[in-house]
Amino acid sequence: MSNEKKQGRKIGFAILISLILHLAVGFSLAAFGNVSSPATPSEEAPPELTLMDLSQAPPVEKNPQFIETDKSKESAEKPKDQTFESNANSLAASERAPTGDLPLPSQDGKDLPTRDLETHDFSLQTQGSQPQPQQPEQPASKPAESPPPKAKPTEPPKSTPSPAPASSPEPEQLAMLTSTPPPPIKAPDETEPSPSPEIAPSVAPVAPRPKPEAPSSSYQSQKQQTRIAGSISNRGPSSVNAVGTPLGRYQKLMYDSVGARWYQHTHERQDLISIGTTRLSFTIDRSGKVSNLKVIENTANEAFAIVCLQSVQELKLPPIPEEVASALPSEGLQQELTFILYAN
Repeated sequence: MSNEKKQGRKIGFAILISLILHLAVGFSLAAFGNVSSPATPSEEAPPELTLMDLSQAPPVEKNPQFIETDKSKESAEKPKDQTFESNANSLAASERAPTGDLPLPSQDGKDLPTRDLETHDFSLQTQGSQPQPQQPEQPASKPAESPPPKAKPTEPPKSTPSPAPASSPEPEQLAMLTSTPPPPIKAPDETEPSPSPEIAPSVAPVAPRPKPEAPSSSYQSQKQQTRIAGSISNRGPSSVNAVGTPLGRYQKLMYDSVGARWYQHTHERQDLISIGTTRLSFTIDRSGKVSNLKVIENTANEAFAIVCLQSVQELKLPPIPEEVASALPSEGLQQELTFILYAN
């Protein structure tokens, strides 16, 4: 019986110890469970729909890309969509039906990196012929009195051989080759006295006919119509929706000034430059001077890059208008120009 009691006590102590250990583990989990276990997710709020009236919201300021407007496509009416900024207003039109997504007209042409809407050769600005100052009219000179010729009665006058008949020239040539024949020589007794200076006929000098003046011309860049797949549906000569702004007119002045020098320098050094592309970046300050000029990309030779740099360095622009400068950063107008020389 003693052994059975001892076994019963051992089992009782084991059960008691097991209960104590379970209680200790339970208290530990209750005390430190919040630190290690993730927080229970809160219930998501139902989505809400908020309606806002954007009609009174300020319009987002646009920075449209510049595109040059040809004089033949200028419009007095402003387009509703300000797609491009330009030197003058123009309304979008296309020669063909829409074939793409670009805000440009659809047209046929060459596959070139440019997007020109028309074709024409370049021309440099000329001032035309300047009128020459007129010379003051000289008074008519008095005819010189020639002494009467001495006739020789003993010698018969020599007969002048008549020229061989020639074919009659055209009327314009005839007026140039025919002159008034001299008066016949008279004998001394038949010679009339020369009129006195008071009654001598005066011949008014004939003013030469002025030469027609060469017409003046303005600069125009070379363009080659390129193939474009655009989205404009209005039919007409290829053009885009562009608004003429003071900044666009100043940019047009800058492009023309650089282009005129570039065409001149490339013509002078056409044996040195090679085909390729040069891209420059620079800044025009408020006084119109160029700064921070550098080459970003050059696929041509060094001579071509020098021509492009020189064309920008020689810029002489007027100061930026105040209405334009007030909307620019403090450093001025930042520009990037790409010069492309390709084979015809």
